[in-house]
Amino acid sequence: MLLKYSGISFISGAVNHGFFSGARSLWTAAIGIVLFVLGAWLEHRLTDSAAEGSGSSLGKTLLWGTLLSIGLGFFTGGLQHFPDSPARSAWVVPLGFVISVVALAVSAELAWLRSTTVYAVVVGVLVTGGSWGAYRWLEANPGWAAGGHSHGHGDAHGGDHGHAAPAGLVAQTVTRSVTIHMDDNMRFTPDNVEVKAGETIRFVVHNAGAVPHEFVLGTDQEIVEHAELMRKLASQPGAHAHDHGGGAAITVAPGAMGELVVTFAQPGPLQMACLIPGHYEAGMKGRIAVNVTEAASPAKPASAKPSGHYADGHKH
Repeated sequence: MLLKYSGISFISGAVNHGFFSGARSLWTAAIGIVLFVLGAWLEHRLTDSAAEGSGSSLGKTLLWGTLLSIGLGFFTGGLQHFPDSPARSAWVVPLGFVISVVALAVSAELAWLRSTTVYAVVVGVLVTGGSWGAYRWLEANPGWAAGGHSHGHGDAHGGDHGHAAPAGLVAQTVTRSVTIHMDDNMRFTPDNVEVKAGETIRFVVHNAGAVPHEFVLGTDQEIVEHAELMRKLASQPGAHAHDHGGGAAITVAPGAMGELVVTFAQPGPLQMACLIPGHYEAGMKGRIAVNVTEAASPAKPASAKPSGHYADGHKH
C-alpha cells in the first residue's frame, strides 16, 4: 500500500509540473508508475497466498494497476495544481476520474451494477462541470491563479529579478496577475487581454511546449520590425541568443513558468508575440487592449514599461 500511494504521489506531482513536456517530470511519472505497479504486484502475490486459486491474472493486475495509477495521478495532480494551470487541469481532472473509476472496477473485479453506472455518470458530470466552472472562474479572476506556487521561474533559470537602476530601488505595486499559456501549437491562451492605462500587471507565463517560447509586448509596428530583425539575426552564422533591446519581453524554457511585470503607461492597442524565428509567422501572436482611464491621456501612444522581472538568462 505504501508503494502504491508513493507511486500516486510521484505521478500527481509530475502531472502539472510539465508531465507532457518536461524531461524531469516524465522520469518522475515513470518512477511513480513503477512504484505503483510494484505495489500492485506484491498485493497480487499476497492475495494468491491468502486464498490459493482466487488470484486474478498477474498481467491483468499490472495492466489495470498502471492505468489506475495514471488516473489517480491525473486526478489528484490536477486538483492540486488547478490555480497554476487551470486550462490543463480543466480536462486532466475529469480524465483522471474516468480512468480511475474504470481501472478500479476492473482491477478489483467489482461487479458493474446499474448503480455503479449511475454513480460514474452523475459524479463524472459533476467533476467535469466543476472543473470547467473552476477554469472559467480562474480565467475571469486571474488574481487567484498561480497563487505563489513557484514552478521554476526566477533564480532557477539564472534570470535577473530586475533590481532597477544602480542608483536606487523602484517599488511597484502590482494591480493584478494575468496567466498566459504558451504551447507548440504556436498560440497564446488567452490571446486577447484587456488592461487599463496606469495598471501594473504581473504576467505569469507558462510554457507547456517542448521548445522555448517568448512573450514580447509592443506596438504593431515595433513587433513587425522586431520580428524582421530576429529573422535577420537568425540567418547570420553563429547567431545565438538575441537582445530584445530593453523592451517588455521574456523567454520561457520548455515546461517552465516565468513572470514579467509591466506598467501600461498610456491607452492604445498593443500586441503580444513570440519572436523566435518561425513562431510569429506560424500565428503566435495576440492582442492587448489598453483602455483609457480618467487619469490617462488618450492623446499619447500606448507603451508598455517593463519592470525587469524575467525568467531567462539573456538580456531583454
